[in-house]
Amino acid sequence: SLVEAPALPATELADSCYIGMFSGCTSLSAPPALPAEKLAEDCYAAMFKGCTSLTEAPALPATKLVYGCYWAMFQGCTSLEEAPALPATELANSCYKLMFSGCTSLVEAPALPATELSDSCYHLMFSGCTSLSEAPALPAKELAKNCYYEMFKGCISLEKAPALPATKLAKGCYNSMFEGCTSLKDTPVLPATELADSCYYSMFEDCTSLVEAPALPATELADSCYYSMFSGCTSLSEAPALPAMELAMLYYYGMFEGCISLKDRSNLPKSCFE
Repeated sequence: SLVEAPALPATELADSCYIGMFSGCTSLSAPPALPAEKLAEDCYAAMFKGCTSLTEAPALPATKLVYGCYWAMFQGCTSLEEAPALPATELANSCYKLMFSGCTSLVEAPALPATELSDSCYHLMFSGCTSLSEAPALPAKELAKNCYYEMFKGCISLEKAPALPATKLAKGCYNSMFEGCTSLKDTPVLPATELADSCYYSMFEDCTSLVEAPALPATELADSCYYSMFSGCTSLSEAPALPAMELAMLYYYGMFEGCISLKDRSNLPKSCFE
């Protein structure tokens, strides 16, 4: 029944200080101001999770993040239409993980200016944001483990992917990044020649509007690097060249499984369709 939040004037926080504080408060429509510029581990984690009446977010002025600081902060806030500015350029592991997951009314993502990433920093950040039609720019050229893992999974209104300029990838960096983005038609250029384990794993799985795949120039692969990359892309008509085809099937396993519109399969490893 809580409809109004108390003032929270603290500028010095402690680990987990506000974790889950208003979680499940379905009548809360406006958040309190959060003036702290120096954060602590998990300080705002799940703070407004499931606040289905929340229509606005508080300003978040911190420029240096810490582990899990915004983890699931607004997860399931189905009435939230606008995200706060996120000016931080110094990220931390899992800092934005699940932050806006399930925010089905969110139509625009905030700018993400960081060029140096951290492990799982954007993991599931906008997953299930079914009204999100445009992705933010992602300028980072140095990636981290699972940095973009499932970032836009299930964003069914997203039509264009952002540029991904990195040439050296990290383990699981693009894993399931656009999985289930059924309106996605325009893929980014993928210039990377130095791959990592599971780097493209299920990246475009079930992107049913995708008709053209990006070029894949790498000649040295990594374990499960292309696993299920385009699985379920039922409109994909042409496969990219695979210059390292002599390598083991594990690299390509399920890469084009369910791609029923693919015209020429003769030059592709059998494992691509298993």
